[in-house]
Formats: sequence, C-alpha cells, structure tokens
Amino acid sequence: PGIPVILTGLLSGKSRWDLEFLCQKLGSRNFLMRQYGTERYDQDKREWESIGSGVKADQVTFLEYAELLRSREAHEKDIYLAKCSIDETPLKQDIALQEARVNIISLGLDKPISQFNIWTGPGGHVECLHYDQMDGTLIQLYGTKKIVLFPRSQTPNLYPFSVFVHLYRGMKLRSWFSQLYPEKPNFQAFPNYRKALAHKREIFLAPGEILYIPAGWWHEVTALGDDMVCSINRFWRVYPTSRAILSWSRWRCILGTVFAVPYVLMSFIAAVFSRDRQQKFKEIVQMF
Repeated sequence: PGIPVILTGLLSGKSRWDLEFLCQKLGSRNFLMRQYGTERYDQDKREWESIGSGVKADQVTFLEYAELLRSREAHEKDIYLAKCSIDETPLKQDIALQEARVNIISLGLDKPISQFNIWTGPGGHVECLHYDQMDGTLIQLYGTKKIVLFPRSQTPNLYPFSVFVHLYRGMKLRSWFSQLYPEKPNFQAFPNYRKALAHKREIFLAPGEILYIPAGWWHEVTALGDDMVCSINRFWRVYPTSRAILSWSRWRCILGTVFAVPYVLMSFIAAVFSRDRQQKFKEIVQMF
C-alpha cells in the first residue's frame, strides 16, 4: 500500500459505456452537473471562489446533460457531471462494476467507504491537482484519461490552499487542492515547485484499466480527446491504520473540514428558508 498501481485484466469489457449506453441506463434520473466555465483557467487559482465539489452545480436529468454533450455546449462551457452516485441506478448491476467490485476486493481493498460514483464529461476537462484522504480506485470505462501524480512527500512544494480558507469559503475551496497549474506553473509565485518536478509521474488510463491512488497522493486528471469520457471511482478505508493516523495530509483535511463547520451551518440555515431548499440541501451534501 502507498504506491499508485495500474490494474489490468480485471474487466471483461462486455459493456460499452458510451453516451447511448449511459442514456439507456440513466435516462430521466436527476444528477448534479458542475458549471466550471472555461474562463477560470485563465485566472490565478488564488482568485478562484470555488474548486472541485465546491463548484456551482445544477440539477438536470442525464438525458438533458447528454444533449449538452451532443451540442458541444458542455465542451464550450466545461460542464461536467462529477462524483454522482450510481447506487440507485441500473448501472450498479452492470457486469463491469460487478467484476470490478469482486476483483478489487480480492486484491485487499475490502472496506469501501463510499458508493460507486460516476464521472463523465467532455474531453479536455481537467480535475485540478489535489489529493484525497482515503485510498481510491478509478475505473476507466470510456475514453482515456491522463493522470499526473506526485507523492504526498511533495505537499509543501505543491502549495495547497491554507486550511484557514475554510473559515470564509466553507467547502467551496479546499485545503487539499493545489494553488498552482502543474502543466503551466508560475515559478515566480511557486518556486519550490521545481523540486516537486523531480517526483512527477504521468500515466494514461485506457478503458478497462483501474488506477489505485493511495491516500495523500496528489493527482490531476485530464479527459483526453474530443468525445465523452467516462469513469467510475470508489474510496476505501486506509490500511494499515497507522498509515492514516500518521498522515499529515489526512489531518489537514480533517482540520479544514472542522474550520468549515460554521460556514456550512449558515448555508444549511439559508437553505431552510430557500424556495428550492431540496436543491440547496443536495448541493451542500454533494460538497462532502
């Protein structure tokens, strides 16, 4: 444990997870799509008001989102359907996920702490450099993704947002995201990033492959090509327990989440008095 690994030969590839297949399986079910917008990538990340799961999200049916992909509006505005549970959809019973579940457990990851989440959107989309406090598996099902990786030892050289950002942004900004662009770095603002480059790894994840990402490992994920790209991920309990307890990266996440509590509570109170309170509640929960 503790080192990224690409797992191959674990999926039969009997299902083709293209857009038509997803429309058949997900149809009129509602999901939250994130409105990233392409203009943010011209800005210094230190000017951003949201990141990751904190980005503004709107509820749509999958069929509506599919139309945004077909019309290329999703490409032009960088609209992404991310971290959406498929636990109550027919996809949960798909043979590819059944195989993934059995085979991953057989490798020792036997304590899931999340459901299967779908990530699907236009080629060109980037999930910015960050780390997770739990072990994760990324199952690539359609299209290819490029993943840039850094070990957790490089955290100081990757300039994460301060934990104090949660006091005034809640969970809209996150202390486990980097403030720099790894592919177009500003060395004047982030000089120590040069040290991290010696530890940079880059891999390409093809359909049928599974990437194990250990807790604390930094990763930036880019959907390649011009077509839709689709993955499923799941998080797992960290073993041995000492790897979690002794991880400063994990404690940064915990501390940041604690600092976010007052802001989140105020958001819940505001949602109670909102006309679309159900949507607001779902947006808040989606951030975690």
